[in-house]
Amino acid sequence: MDILRIATAGSVDDGKSTLIGRLLYETNSITKDKIEALETASKRKGLDFLDLSLLTDGLIAEREQGITIDVANIYFSTPNRKYIIADTPGHVEYTRNMVTGASNAKVSLILVDARQGMVEQTARHLSIAAMLRIPKVIICVNKMDLVQYQESTFEEIKASLTELVKQTTFEGQEVSFLPISSLYGQNITTKAEQMHWFTGNTLLDELEAFEYAETLAHAPARFPVQFVVRPMTEAYHDFRGYAGKISSGTFKVGDAVRILPTGQESTIATIEKFETKLSSAQAGDSVVITLSTDIDISRGNTLVLASESNAPQLKDFSAQVCWLDHQDLTPGKTYLLQHGINITKAKISQITERLDVVAQTATEGVDSLKLNEIGRIALRTAQPISADIYAENPSNGAFILIDEFSNSTVGVGFVQ
Repeated sequence: MDILRIATAGSVDDGKSTLIGRLLYETNSITKDKIEALETASKRKGLDFLDLSLLTDGLIAEREQGITIDVANIYFSTPNRKYIIADTPGHVEYTRNMVTGASNAKVSLILVDARQGMVEQTARHLSIAAMLRIPKVIICVNKMDLVQYQESTFEEIKASLTELVKQTTFEGQEVSFLPISSLYGQNITTKAEQMHWFTGNTLLDELEAFEYAETLAHAPARFPVQFVVRPMTEAYHDFRGYAGKISSGTFKVGDAVRILPTGQESTIATIEKFETKLSSAQAGDSVVITLSTDIDISRGNTLVLASESNAPQLKDFSAQVCWLDHQDLTPGKTYLLQHGINITKAKISQITERLDVVAQTATEGVDSLKLNEIGRIALRTAQPISADIYAENPSNGAFILIDEFSNSTVGVGFVQ
């Protein structure tokens, strides 16, 4: 049974936590004692209905304020597949959490309040979904019950967002629209009689029908070495293996490989997984690879196919970045850049442009990026990194920037 990772996004009080709670409730993913506790908590708040948002708002501050602050991972399943949902905050100051929560998602649920329509956070979250290359984006127009389930309201919001989607750089991604009421469960798991004019699927049907064609197995082969295995036992006194998870592509026994950054070459002798020898392994497999010759390989090195003539070794490159720190990003500053497990110093050469997420226009010649702003930068690293262009190989094209004094993550970048 496969696992589908989903991320929610939206502005404040758009109903993300309630939507997730409704999915849990209607798929029978909540135990009886939790439902009873939920009924008691809802009555204590003076409500005559189940406040399903309490299922996901786990922090005391979240419950007191009625907002989501931290990213919560929620698990549920149907007979067809398992789901992991990242419930991310809507406040603009927590945009960094949305980026984190959506980084591994295959589906993004972007909620819009039917009374408010598109707001700045909607445009920001659409930009982030496009930047992260999330394969499927479902724009859920929520709280349709508060606008009397009017088709005209939904169509008006859909038209304005369709125009924004056209301006946003969605490449090979599927974007759809869905009118819902998470409070009353309309179009969540069952069709809404009040919205008979909508002929599309329910949200759960959309999720159940979604098939993500895994393309990482066909991307350039990358094997970051996590650990050098030397048992030093009598049975394995001369064993030397390299453990890690294949991030992209496929490796086969007999393949000639090159080690980055040293450039040394060898041939794959064996591929082992839980003491089972394999003839090949592909993206997502955690394996131990042994080579036909003993060469100097350390944690942090990357194995690529020797036949690949342009294996990446980047020192001067450009990247799109989402800035996550209260202190502005300015040219000339030095940070720690972490790509995979490797960390090196990086200097920001220049900020080439800043993106206006609402107008979807770029401003060139800017001298800073502020908290939650998205822009394009040029940077130079002290040591080369084995990173691919993110659009071509997402598993190996992202990095983070770290403040070397506070050790805080201040930016997330995507190689261009």
